Amino acid sequence: MAKTNTNPASAGAIETNDVAPIPSGERHGKPWHLFTVWSSPNLEFATVFVGALAIGFGLNIWQALLAIVVGNGLAGITHGILSTWGPEAGLPQMVLGRNAFGKFGNLIPSGLSTLVAGIGWFAVNTVSGTLALNALLNIGIFASLAIVILLQVGIAFVGHNLIQKWERYASYFLAAVWLVVIIMVLGHDGIFNVAKADPAAEFPWAGFTLAAGAAYGYTAGWTAFASDYTRYLPANTNKARLGLAAGSGNFLSTTIIMAIGALAFNVLGAGSVFGSNPTADFTKTLGGFGGITLLAIVIGSISANVLNVYSGAMSFLAMGFKLGFKSRRAIMVAVAGVAGGFISYLGVADGHVAHQLENFLLVVSYWVAPWIAIVLVERFISGGKDAGKRALAPEHFSAGLVAFVVATGFSIWGFASQVAYHGPLAVALHFFKLPDGSLVDVPDITALVGFVIAALLYYVLAVPMRKKD
Repeated sequence: MAKTNTNPASAGAIETNDVAPIPSGERHGKPWHLFTVWSSPNLEFATVFVGALAIGFGLNIWQALLAIVVGNGLAGITHGILSTWGPEAGLPQMVLGRNAFGKFGNLIPSGLSTLVAGIGWFAVNTVSGTLALNALLNIGIFASLAIVILLQVGIAFVGHNLIQKWERYASYFLAAVWLVVIIMVLGHDGIFNVAKADPAAEFPWAGFTLAAGAAYGYTAGWTAFASDYTRYLPANTNKARLGLAAGSGNFLSTTIIMAIGALAFNVLGAGSVFGSNPTADFTKTLGGFGGITLLAIVIGSISANVLNVYSGAMSFLAMGFKLGFKSRRAIMVAVAGVAGGFISYLGVADGHVAHQLENFLLVVSYWVAPWIAIVLVERFISGGKDAGKRALAPEHFSAGLVAFVVATGFSIWGFASQVAYHGPLAVALHFFKLPDGSLVDVPDITALVGFVIAALLYYVLAVPMRKKD
């Protein structure tokens, strides 16, 4: 029987539950807490940069803002839904994913989540926080890197309760700072300026889909571990309030900060988006408030990475590895911190590494949409019945893995639109060829196609399998 803590809400005790169901005696918290859990990690420069990408992709400010709202809106809805699954089962998100993928099929999405969140995004945000801390204190880049990594890993190492407290109180400070930033950015002349367009020009579908896809991929990336932070709530928690708090916290924070990124770089120009130091360019627009903004960027990056490294460790444990330690969750946090820290070191040593990694992670986010579609359809087919029990004793079920691999592979092959690759079906939809033969204006609807195909294919495969059981 699982041991119950005498004070289940203590923020100082190291969490030892890892991926096991949370006992009723340790359930605590309120739905509204999820609003701050999911707003705090998005109040950072990585979110600003995703919004700036919309300008970099050639959109005018109104097209950029629309793309941001569309991408984040779709992500926020599913994030709110999956967050409601935690209290009833008391299990992390990737463990619940076993119901759709089976024990062995679940290795692939859990592995992707471990690499993308626990190491990839951890490294990107660490670089952002390190550069901001060094610019603020001028203590040396590697001393700044060490401080940021130790804070991130230390909070995640202790676990769930400390994370909740950190995100809640950090969100108050970050919200106040970013409110001032918003006012200052809105005070600049020309932030809503739109260059006069050629009357014959078409709507920039390529840039729009790229911007909306980047926003969706960034925001939906959190959904792969939505229930990680709701499984400690009482089983009878109001689902509507919980879903609204989690979904709106994620949607509003990403949308507002991405919008500020788009507005600021609409003044700075698209060239600054892909310049050597977009963080420095952004803070220059804030005048004397740049210093406190740098501190907010540091705290925001730490807030994001606490969730990344914690849930990256959870995703690894959801793969089913038996480490034989009571505190194996904490140990895996430390291991992920070392791996992500090494990549962060490469990123601060060479800024191009950090930019390349961030671009790579936005492409890797193509996997999130098919995964979300599959777990949603599984929930619909099963009615959510005995989700926790089934996840702890998963069947050898291949429908999820087949649908995931086919949908992800086909959507990327056919519809991806990146600098190094244009899918043939995306090119067939729309393209423009430059004199040197290179293609531009190719739309990217990879996430949308992957979601639809995964949902349909899983339904077709899963329903007959369920009927045989």
